[in-house]
Amino acid sequence: MSRRMPPLEQVPGNTGGHDARTLFGRIGDFLFAQALAPTPANFAIAYAVLTDPSSDVAMAIAQRTDGGVRLNQRDLDELGLSIDQAAAAATPAGAEPQKGETLAARAQTQMEGFNDVVVRMHTHARDFGRDLIASADAIERSRIEQGASRPFVDDVARITGAMIVRVREAEQRLEAARGEAEELRQALEEARGDALSDPLTGLPNRRAFEETFAARMAAGEQLCIAVCDVDHFKLVNDRFGHGVGDRVLRAIAVALGEACEGQFVARYGGEEFAILFDGGVARAIATIDEARIKIARKRLRVRESDAVIGTVTFSTGLSEAHRGERLEQVFERADALLYAAKAAGRDCIFSDGDIPA
Repeated sequence: MSRRMPPLEQVPGNTGGHDARTLFGRIGDFLFAQALAPTPANFAIAYAVLTDPSSDVAMAIAQRTDGGVRLNQRDLDELGLSIDQAAAAATPAGAEPQKGETLAARAQTQMEGFNDVVVRMHTHARDFGRDLIASADAIERSRIEQGASRPFVDDVARITGAMIVRVREAEQRLEAARGEAEELRQALEEARGDALSDPLTGLPNRRAFEETFAARMAAGEQLCIAVCDVDHFKLVNDRFGHGVGDRVLRAIAVALGEACEGQFVARYGGEEFAILFDGGVARAIATIDEARIKIARKRLRVRESDAVIGTVTFSTGLSEAHRGERLEQVFERADALLYAAKAAGRDCIFSDGDIPA
């Protein structure tokens, strides 16, 4: 007897905020109600059904469940539904694939191309060897029976010529594949650079900072972290707008980069910057103080109206990393010192020992 269930309901495809949580729950309810395993393919199919009832996937499901009949995995298999179809149905019309997805697809295609060339070369070599063995057997029989060797030589010349043509074709394919692979490698490097860079300031981003800290700690370097936060930045945004606020952040990024040349300066998020110093705390304090004074002396103005933004300052918390510590531990101390600097009047630096442990 067929199991029955309430008719399927569709939900809008908005995946932001509360709607995303609601949709996630509805997908789980759909899979549970249909007694389907929570596989990636089934998850994608549920997403397509719930977000776009006019898609081919949703229409096929609706026909099969007409009257409240519950689906099972065999139904999906019989319908021939796949994760690729579901993903295509769930993608808004005209939407561009993400850069990472495009590169991943190119990488997959490239690997398949290499595999195809290797398989062809293997087949050619196998056929070449088989033909040589067959010709050798034939000439041996001919030598025994007739004492003639000319047919064997002709056969070897013919087979060898054919193999040379095939090898040259394979070389051309490999060369073309090598060129495509180099282009892909450069594109992947560029994508990785984008993933580790802050688009507003051009500085490394939080992820890059985390990776660099981990690598340098593993190498046994002596490090300390400075966390810098722009003072009263909200007032700049409220008074002059976010466009001007972005320019202020870029100006501070340039000043920090120049003053802390040779150190790892990153935009950690919002109006917060993080600097990874090699060496002791004293040197780091002197360097960051130079940047603080340089920025405080600037008299920034709005380019379009010449309105005076005024003095822009930042506060800093600075802490030394100890052997074996994780970034979270060091950053937590530096962040606490930053808040102490804010509480002390801003535009100053607090380091280890400046506040009670």
